[in-house]
Amino acid sequence: MIPPVQPDHYATLGLGRRCTTEEIRIAFRLKARQYHPDLNPGDPDALRRAQDVNAAYETLIDPKRRRDYDRELNDATAPSRDAAPRSSRIERHITQEVRLRADEFIRGASLEIKVSDPANPDGPECYPLDVLPDTAPKSRIRVPRTGAMAGGDVIVRLVLMPSARFKAAGSDLKTELRINAQKATQGGSEMTQSVTGRMITVDIPAGVSRGAVVKVSGEGLPKPRGGRGDLLVKINYRPEVRITRR
Repeated sequence: MIPPVQPDHYATLGLGRRCTTEEIRIAFRLKARQYHPDLNPGDPDALRRAQDVNAAYETLIDPKRRRDYDRELNDATAPSRDAAPRSSRIERHITQEVRLRADEFIRGASLEIKVSDPANPDGPECYPLDVLPDTAPKSRIRVPRTGAMAGGDVIVRLVLMPSARFKAAGSDLKTELRINAQKATQGGSEMTQSVTGRMITVDIPAGVSRGAVVKVSGEGLPKPRGGRGDLLVKINYRPEVRITRR
């Protein structure tokens, strides 16, 4: 039997064999940030993981190198005619959706994964999961399983939790701001709360119409390729109506 290819670059980045080029870029950015030496001073294991992440990215991001690597993987994992059938490692994969608030995608979050798998003779599993700051919604994070279930992953899909105040539109967030008629006529600025709770300034143009949308750049959700979307503020006000006797 041909020995398996080492290292497994897909596992290093927490990806499957059918991942796209964009998913490779996203996973590399997240992993490189997680194991960056500046964030893990004096940790030789973090340095080794960072080197593995770089090697995996350099191999998989290049189409030709990736094809050659995939061919090696296929040769290494092809079963021998005389070999007894083995259980597929895909049976050890678990996919779970996790809902996060918008501010947790921006600030990051620390979670705990608990797995109760009847197929695991070792019993319940528990894994820490750190969602890095500026992680985009719909990102997937693979957490390797250990013990008897080693070779499988807990695949966590991060989903945005609905909010009464903020509505998502891609990487942008929509909200509303009520002002008085005088401010709508004269223009100026108003303060409103961002999705992280920070107070930000909204510039109101003079003569703004009801329902007009004012954009506050960079106050939306993290984007998959970096940066953040915008906060789209819908302006509402009640026109002044005066009634006098004739």
